[in-house]
This record gives sequence, C-alpha cells and structure tokens, in this order.
Amino acid sequence: MQYWNKTALSESPAPGLAPAWDLCDLYSGFEDPRLAQDLEQLQQDANVFRDRYRTQVSNLTPAEIADCFNSLEAMGERSGYLYAFPGLIFSANTQDQEAKQAMDQAMEASTQIQNQLLFFDLELKALDAEKFDQLLRSPELQPYQHYLSEISKSRPYALPEVVEQTRNQDSLTGREAFIQLRSVHLGEQTYTPVTPPNGQPASTEAELGALAFHPDRDTRTAAYQSVRSVMKTHNSLYGYILNAVTQDHKLENQMRGYGSTLEKQLLSDQVSKPVFEAIMAGMEARSDLFQRYYRLKGQAIGQPIRSADLYAPWSLDPVPPIPYDQGVKTLMAAIEQFDVNYARRAEEFFLKNWVDATVRPGKRGGAFCWYVHGKHSYLLQSYTEDYSSLFTLAHEMGHGLHFAWIGDRQSYFNSMPPMVSAEIASTFNELLLLDYLLQQAENDKALTKTLLTRQLEDHLSLLFRQSTISRLELRIHDRAKQGSFDASFVNQTWMELYQNLCGDAIELLPEHQYDWARIGHIFFKPFYCYQYTASNIVSLACYEKYLEVGKDFIPGYLDLLSIGGSMNQMEALKKYVGVDLENTATITGALGYVERLIDRLEASIGG
Repeated sequence: MQYWNKTALSESPAPGLAPAWDLCDLYSGFEDPRLAQDLEQLQQDANVFRDRYRTQVSNLTPAEIADCFNSLEAMGERSGYLYAFPGLIFSANTQDQEAKQAMDQAMEASTQIQNQLLFFDLELKALDAEKFDQLLRSPELQPYQHYLSEISKSRPYALPEVVEQTRNQDSLTGREAFIQLRSVHLGEQTYTPVTPPNGQPASTEAELGALAFHPDRDTRTAAYQSVRSVMKTHNSLYGYILNAVTQDHKLENQMRGYGSTLEKQLLSDQVSKPVFEAIMAGMEARSDLFQRYYRLKGQAIGQPIRSADLYAPWSLDPVPPIPYDQGVKTLMAAIEQFDVNYARRAEEFFLKNWVDATVRPGKRGGAFCWYVHGKHSYLLQSYTEDYSSLFTLAHEMGHGLHFAWIGDRQSYFNSMPPMVSAEIASTFNELLLLDYLLQQAENDKALTKTLLTRQLEDHLSLLFRQSTISRLELRIHDRAKQGSFDASFVNQTWMELYQNLCGDAIELLPEHQYDWARIGHIFFKPFYCYQYTASNIVSLACYEKYLEVGKDFIPGYLDLLSIGGSMNQMEALKKYVGVDLENTATITGALGYVERLIDRLEASIGG
C-alpha cells in the first residue's frame, strides 16, 4: 500500500483530519521510470569519476578539487533522492514489503557507489600537511574550508581503501542490518488495546503514548504497561541487537584507533570533551530540580508519582482536544507573530503536503524531519489531537524551516549542521508556540497550567532524561570493552541510573527497566541524546536573547540557521546570537530558567 497523496494541491483533506504526504517531488511511484534511470546515471557518473581521478588527487589544483567537490555533491544529492523515496514510504508503513525491498536495494546501490567514490576522500586525507594546508588557504575552496577542516581532523583514523570498502559492505549485513531489524520488528508488533473511560480504544503505539497524558490513573497505567509489555516480551532480542551494534562500534574503534565510541562521536559532533563533561556534570549536580518538580506534582494531584504518571495532568479540569486543522492554524499564527517570512516558508509544508501526520497501524513510531537536499524536508508524526502532538508538529517544523534556510545558501557538503545546532530551531519553535498559546489562554486557568507544566516537563526531559540516556551509553560502551553483555545488564543499569535521577520523588514501576529498548538513538546514533541537552541549553539562551532584544534578534538567528555545516558551530553561536556553550554560565543560566519556572508554578499553587 502506498501512503502519499496524489491529489491536486487544491484538494485539502477533510476538516480536522491529518494528511498523508505527497512524495511526487521525488518520484511518482515505484513504477516511475526515473527511478531506474537516475540509478543507472548515478552509477555511470561514479564510474567515470573514479576512472578519471583515482590516484590523481595529489596532482589536482585547488580549482580542480573544487570541480570534483561539485561533481561529488551532485551525485550525493541524487543518491539522496533514490534512498529517501522508499525510506519515506517505509516509515509511513513499515509493513509495506515493496517499500522495504526498494529501500534495501537503494541502500545496497548507495553503498556500492559510495565504495566507488571512497578513494577521493581517502586520497585527500593522505595528502601531506603542506599540500593540505594549501587547499585550506586557497580561494577556490573557500566555501569548503570547514568541510576540509573536518576532514583534516579525521585523517589519523582513515583506513586503506579496500578496508573502508569492506566496512561499508559489511554494514549492509552487520550494524545497519541489526538496526533495521529492530525497526522492522517493532513495526510488526501489536499492542493490547486500552479503552479509556468514555473514549475510543487505543491500539497503536502513538495512541497508547497519547494516553500518558490521560487524567485517569488506571488508563495511564494500562497504556504504559501495554507498550512496555512488548519491550519485555522481546527484551532478549533487543538486548542482543544492542550488544551487536555496540560490539561493532568497539571493533571499528580498534581498527581506526579511536580511544572510545564517545571520542569518535564527539569528533563527528564537533563538540569538545570538556563541553560534554561540563553538560553531564551540570545536569547530575542539579537533579534536585527534577525531583523537586515531581514532588510538587505529586502533592498537587494527591498521589505519589510513578513512572506511568510523569505526564499526568495536574488537574481533572478538561483540556479540549485540538484537531489537526486547528493545530496547524495555531502553529502558523505563533510563527507569524515571530516573523512573516518565516511563516510563509512554514505554510508551504501544509499547502504542498510535505507532512504525514496520519495515525495508522505499522507507521514508524515517534516523529522526524527528513531533509532531501535539492528539494525540501518531509515531516512525519502521528497527530493525536492533543497539545503534545501540536508541540511535536512545531518541533519538526522547526527542523524543516532550519533546512529551508540551509537549502537557500549551502551546497550539499555544507548542508548538514552538527547536532547541537540542528536542534536549536526545533526547540525555539516550541517556545514560540508556548508563548502564543499562553497569550491566548490568559483567562483559561486549566489550559494555562497544562501549558506551563508541559513546558517544564519538556525541559526536564531534555535536560535530565536525555543526559541520563547518555549516561547509560557510557556504561554500555565501557562494558562492551570488556566483552559482550545481555539485556539483563542494560535493564539493571537503566534502572540504577534512573533511580539516581528520580530519588524518592518518583516510583519506578518494574516495567521501566525495559524502557531503554524504545530509545532508537542508542541503536542508530550513539551519544546522540546528550546533544538534546546541549541544544536545549542553547535554545533557551537564544530565546531569552530574543525576548530581550525583540525583532533585532531575528536577522542573526536566521543567519545562524543558514550556515548549516559550513563553519564551527561554537564560533557560529557566538558570532550570530552571542551564545557561548563553552562558558559554564550558559549551562547555569538554562538551569536557572527551569528553576524560576518551578518557583513560579509553586507560587501559583501556594506551595
């Protein structure tokens, strides 16, 4: 079954209903002859490039290197189309076997082409220091200066071409295959339905996840247990997959000479180890904020907080649902209040059906923004007509707008921002939405409290839960150095770390030990989650500057978004918005913001 909308753009979905997306900007369907034509042309271009330049890179002038970069970028962009099309369809329906087969074929073809072109990067890394410095200084390669600088940093870890090719090929049946196995397996799972009082049965992961916000304690518990029962049933399998992925990282570290998986990822993330350590230490030192909030919440609802109650509403006063079309209008109004041009770019996503927000069985869990350079971004989520879904839409739209500004100014090699920078616009968008909603809900005490507590819970999750996930990864990858581990090790470690975070403020239900298996990032991108913490810190700093200086903040902010991966992110933050993540005062400021919100909440309830 295909999940993209082929109707005319003027034909809007029925009022209130979330749409499927339109992928015709890529291809019209699997029968589209351009799919095979583009793949064939890409393979020919790769062969021609290899025949012309292999063993010749050291003899090329800077201008010729720049021409090579242009050719490689064109091939990378085309390869992105070929993989995004089946990948997006598969994400919309992981039970679609045609899409799964096409995605596997695209990945295999992409790997073969990547292996054909691998020599160029390796020969660049093999240049002597003087030659490489000449490239860095040459005016012809000025647009690629940061790209070359990052290549220079990875030079000590490069392997011979034949070994690099083998690593790429092995990934199809090795690490990447295990990661895909988890996605496919999760997509095939069914969940015990939960029917809330006076409600409709919830049976998908997205619908059950939405019940975490339900006012009825028994409903929250049943939904929590329904999702985690699947993780418990397959605990050994997910533990086996995580061990296989982690062991593969260990082998790669040994082959390349990295001291650890953390070292490898920090280099890739363009984050220094002192910054990482400062963030982790800062969060661990202030876990009292996390505990204080949930003690306050337990007092407010008159019941101890359990791990199934983290998102329970603070009161039984009903908060009405927010249908998709109303949610879109609300988000657009919030963005337009910030900047009209920013809002017009956001409007494109809805007018042109670049959003898939439909709830359906088999749809990939969570939400994402998939950027296709040379085209635009596609957003995926399962919109469940609540404020949590609306904030998710705002978050992913932030990513989409970020890439829109990148696409206007950057070439393919400069198009991917490091993760800390990549999450700024998404969180900033949520803050814009929150302030707008608070303005609209000035006389609605129930909604105001819902919005305030939601903001606090989001910040607490980003700052403390995400850094706890990275603490788990530190333990996992350290354990992998000693040998294999199983699911029981991960279960025990996860519970121990989370108990340290929660103290006596939250009762961890037994099912919580299996929760780690739901965290996709620990499988496909180690140490991804601390960057949510770092980015949240930066986003709060940016937003406070916006509130301080008003519209004068916007030009620098948009310039920051537009740089993509074209310069050092720490320098860019200082230059365009005056934020210094290397200064611990920035971390302290973010924690202070959260503390002031808790103070405000406590005062409002007479605590």
